[in-house]
Amino acid sequence: MPRLFSAFIIVDWSAASKPTAGADSIWIGVLKRDVRFRMAFESYNPPTRADAEKRLAIILDDLKKRGERALLGFDFSLGFPRGFAAALKLGGDPPWRAVWDQIDKMAKDKADNTNNRFGVGAEINRRITGGPFPFWGCPPKDALTTLQPKRVRAHGPDDLPEFRHADLAAKGAASIWKLYYNGSVGGQSILGIPAVRRLKLARGEGVKAWPFETGFHALTEDSLAGVEVVVAEVYPSLLKVQVAPGEVKDLAQVRAAAEHFAKLDEANKLGALFAPPAGTPADVVLDAEREEGWILGAGA
Repeated sequence: MPRLFSAFIIVDWSAASKPTAGADSIWIGVLKRDVRFRMAFESYNPPTRADAEKRLAIILDDLKKRGERALLGFDFSLGFPRGFAAALKLGGDPPWRAVWDQIDKMAKDKADNTNNRFGVGAEINRRITGGPFPFWGCPPKDALTTLQPKRVRAHGPDDLPEFRHADLAAKGAASIWKLYYNGSVGGQSILGIPAVRRLKLARGEGVKAWPFETGFHALTEDSLAGVEVVVAEVYPSLLKVQVAPGEVKDLAQVRAAAEHFAKLDEANKLGALFAPPAGTPADVVLDAEREEGWILGAGA
């Protein structure tokens, strides 16, 4: 069986408010064939999200010219917990796309990384509950009546879920409602989803977001006919990563994730990873496909 992908691109995103490099910044790891057709790894550490988008465009353009299909993994949530679109009274179908469009309208992200992610969280809170819930976490100077530095209460049975199904399957993944502090993913998602949306719009039907557009099932060469890029959510912390002395952990993680998926593909085991874990209930599969998304490898 042929390999599904020729290149593996893993992106460690950042919600930083100013240009930054090194630890806790954006890292792009690329594992692709060199001039001798051997798999070789290269990395980039763009200081801003705008620079990262430009770099990704260059990488994808080059792979397209070479006729090579890429797996493009981002380490933030591509979907929100079930019920989010309905709580915001968003029209349109499917819910994930309506949410992407709404987040894109609200998020402002300047070339120097200045952004309004806390304002977006506060406004969504206002629309859903009128108070500082469900989003939480911000520097004290950014606190508003509808967004507080600390979590104000736990999620109850009538609230939107704190976690997506995939977050629970990943065991340790953070809730998207957490916008700030170590391990937070909410701010990255608010600023990352518009970037993925722009990437998809620029490349048309050649780019498919998993599992929203591919379906939540095993991928095969036939099912990927005409597809140039599969975008997936990844969680490098699922893997045991060896960090070399003096090496930035983020770099080690994107490299390890790229190598992990490449090895699975080499063994013809990667396609099956795009299917739900064994025994996943039908309603969970539907939630993942329509709204929540899934983390590649979670629960496997």
